[in-house]
Amino acid sequence: MILIVDDKQENIFSLKTLLQLNLYEVDTATSGEEALRKILQNDYALIILDVQMPGMDGFEVAESVASLNKTRDIPIIFLSAVNTNKRFITKGYGSGGVDYVTKPFDPDLLLLKVKTFYRLYEQTRELKKIQAALTDEIEMRKRTEIALQHANQHLEEKVQERTEELLRSNQALETSNTELAQYASVASHDLQEPLRKIATFSRIIQEKFLLPSHEAEKFMEKVILSSERMRILINDLLNYSKLSAVSHYTKTNLNQLLDGVIADLELSAKEKNADIRISELPEAEIIPGQIRQVFQNLLSNALKFVKKDCPSVIRIYGERILQKDFDSPQDPEGRFLRLYFEDNGIGFDEQYAEKIFTIFQRLHRREEYEGTGIGLAIVKKIIDNHNGILTAKSKTDSGTTFIIIIPLKQRVAFAATQS
Repeated sequence: MILIVDDKQENIFSLKTLLQLNLYEVDTATSGEEALRKILQNDYALIILDVQMPGMDGFEVAESVASLNKTRDIPIIFLSAVNTNKRFITKGYGSGGVDYVTKPFDPDLLLLKVKTFYRLYEQTRELKKIQAALTDEIEMRKRTEIALQHANQHLEEKVQERTEELLRSNQALETSNTELAQYASVASHDLQEPLRKIATFSRIIQEKFLLPSHEAEKFMEKVILSSERMRILINDLLNYSKLSAVSHYTKTNLNQLLDGVIADLELSAKEKNADIRISELPEAEIIPGQIRQVFQNLLSNALKFVKKDCPSVIRIYGERILQKDFDSPQDPEGRFLRLYFEDNGIGFDEQYAEKIFTIFQRLHRREEYEGTGIGLAIVKKIIDNHNGILTAKSKTDSGTTFIIIIPLKQRVAFAATQS
């Protein structure tokens, strides 16, 4: 809105008509005092101010407008027919005016000036709004940043506390595992020493004092076999307890590891006339000694539980997959390895699939198949140590497939457990 200030109604009428014809909203005042009251009550984009007025003249009005924070940015065009001397024009600019137009004026030129200053004021007001909004945004961001700094500091303190707590727990666990391993080693030695004597003296008695046909010789043979089973059981328990010890992951060629295990089981494989087929496996971050034990236990099982009068066929192969899931799709860039140990042996009822990984659990009598019931429990614990999962698929008389999933890189497994 534009405010016209003039003490003569005829001047106001002509100027108001000119502006309204050009679609400007106009307000009027006939004195300086009235103008100031209206300026304080309303928002104006431009003031056209007559210089010569009774009471408060135009210069005084302009100075008052410029002295107020609310109004100081409103552009003022002085309009005068009397005070046309350079001294008055200079005073007009000094009192806060943006232009000084003398009468008679060119209507087109005046409209051009009005349009220019009106637009500049509107732009200035919009810029101020934007500046105010930006200032508010900056203040809000500063407050947010301060809040985030406090939150981060609090979080860092919590993380530090938790890290120290975990370190203490880890140290305690390592100490406990070390003590357990030492105890297991001592217990193993203390238990095996009398067993060795039992076996040794039983052999001496059997060979020197008992005839092959004597009934006591059969009982002595049972004593020797029982002591041997006890020795194997103690060794298996010792191996199981060692799995809690802290070990380090190493990038390892799984095919080379598997070749070594097959070489160790060469005689057993020949006895069973086994055909062992291996596909190319990738490298993985593992604890080599533990994964070697997994391969050995699973291969030993496959060679142990063969069907009579049927050549043993064992297939070992793997594939990269996207997720730690038995149903995850194959992907050449996958971060996990899915391993298969497949045989055509006697199999078992799949309802017992979880039971076979429990320590001391057996699905067959000792008289039929030897073993301590610890081998698959060791396999399960090792795969857990590698942040992996394990299952078995089988049918009676239709063979068994053990499926293992482990991360190719252990930091992938850590990230998955954190998310």
